Amino acid sequence: MPFDQIANFFQKRWPHLGTDRDVARRRIEERIRTVECHFGLPVKICAILLLGYYLFFSNWFNDIQSTRDVALATVRLFFLIYTVINIGGGIMIAGMHQLPLWMNQLVVLVIAIFDVLLLSALTLVTGGFDSLLYWIFLLLIIRNALSIPAPTTQITVNALTVLCFIMAGLTDIAIAEIELETIDTNTDSFILRIVILGTMILWCYGFQTLFDKQRKVEDEAREFKIRQEQLQATGRLAAEIAHQLKNPLGIINNAAFTLQRTVKEGKTITQQITLIREEVHRSDRIITDLMGFAQLAEGTIEALKITDELDNAIDQVFPKAVDFDIKVERHYAPALPTVFMQRGHFSEIVVNILQNAREAMGNRGTMTITATNGEGYSILVTLKDSGPGMSQELLDQVFEPYFTTKEKGTGLGLAIVKHNVEIYGGHLKVESQLGEGTTFILQFPARTLMKLRK
Repeated sequence: MPFDQIANFFQKRWPHLGTDRDVARRRIEERIRTVECHFGLPVKICAILLLGYYLFFSNWFNDIQSTRDVALATVRLFFLIYTVINIGGGIMIAGMHQLPLWMNQLVVLVIAIFDVLLLSALTLVTGGFDSLLYWIFLLLIIRNALSIPAPTTQITVNALTVLCFIMAGLTDIAIAEIELETIDTNTDSFILRIVILGTMILWCYGFQTLFDKQRKVEDEAREFKIRQEQLQATGRLAAEIAHQLKNPLGIINNAAFTLQRTVKEGKTITQQITLIREEVHRSDRIITDLMGFAQLAEGTIEALKITDELDNAIDQVFPKAVDFDIKVERHYAPALPTVFMQRGHFSEIVVNILQNAREAMGNRGTMTITATNGEGYSILVTLKDSGPGMSQELLDQVFEPYFTTKEKGTGLGLAIVKHNVEIYGGHLKVESQLGEGTTFILQFPARTLMKLRK
């Protein structure tokens, strides 16, 4: 079968290519692994050991009395809780490849919050607004920007970081007033420190936004290149098959035509020759369709808005100028991602299915088209008709090339539909029962990427 040859050629040409819906997950996990595991864990272990020594075994806080003693005791208790949580979090991060992404992100978020709380507590007992630990707040903001890619969560945690620094400073001032201590508060220095922290938050967010935008541009460029190469190779192979088959079919057709004109008698022979010519004509039509598909495969990849393309296909099959007794219902989810395909390929897919549905319904019934977000950053398109449905026997053969229930059909329509979906890494399935209509379910990945090799 030509389509089997195309698929085999495609697999041999690019064995390393395919769809990968987990690429975003792997990127986030790699960021967490680099920042929290490779760098964060060693630093955290050293910091906990040093803090444990200074809080419990050194004379660093021996001159602290009364209210500040209470604050120090609270810091020591919180440090013990912090240590236990970080031991558990460190174990989970070290084995993060065995955990789901949401759990890894939750662990990072919890650890980040406890880091901020501990640093604020230490700031309280080491000078408040004038504490040298202020500069570690800047490092925490940068760490949060690297470990928490979600913009809203990142800004929230970093805003909490600034708020905790302010609360630590204000609490230090309140304790000084209770203890009747004199604190030289420099308002300008305080405001400058807050401005620096706020600027760092905005700078980290802006840098990540620009970085993500640039990475998206690079991904889209690679997406265009990969898909264009795939389709060009598929088209060249299809054209070669068509060219090789079309020439001998032409010779057979000419020979049969000459033989038919020469034979004046023998009805049986004439009937057989007529049958040969009909089959040759049918084969020629199939090859012509295949050549048309090959020419289509040499087209240009575009970023398609799925809802617009669905509307265009519906207008082609159910033009407003024709009074079909068919109700078309459209249910589109908002903010669907774009897909990178040839416009002709997507139109071929949807138009073929809609035309078959219209003919099956006898120009009377209901057609329901749904587009929603699928799993793994994909788009799910459902085309459901209210026609007579199909038996299980037909369902098992519906995508086979040359299989058709139509008198003049080539049997290539749904085979091409399936092929066009799969060359973009998509999935296609059909559900049907006699008397209950037929539903085609198409899933298109919004990205076609290289599989990572271990």
